[in-house]
Amino acid sequence: VQLQASGGGLVQPGGSLSLSCVATGRTKIGLPFANYTVAWFRQAPGKEREFVAAITPSNGQTGYSNSVQGRFTTSRDNTKNTVSLQMNSLEPEDTAVYYCAAPDSRILFSSRPADYDYWGQGTQVTVSS
Repeated sequence: VQLQASGGGLVQPGGSLSLSCVATGRTKIGLPFANYTVAWFRQAPGKEREFVAAITPSNGQTGYSNSVQGRFTTSRDNTKNTVSLQMNSLEPEDTAVYYCAAPDSRILFSSRPADYDYWGQGTQVTVSS
């Protein structure tokens, strides 16, 4: 699997951004895009990688960290192998490199980076006035 994240940029506090993650290929165990969870993580300078959101493959159940709950929404389009992250009411504390990730397993939900085997290259989000 190869993941390509895009959509980052500079936005003022209170603004919005939408990130996209496009997946190509299957996992090593042969899972196509429609059969694996995709998660978003972020990492700010000097901090550990932090879970942001995840969406399950079949019924698209979502989960969010407390810090973004109610402001961020993730969705997926299995016909386009794409997962999106809509980020509203952005705060300076949201500044980070954002990564999409996928597991080489049928795990439905995890907030642990170690459970994900494939990572996109990251896209920078900067929230500043």
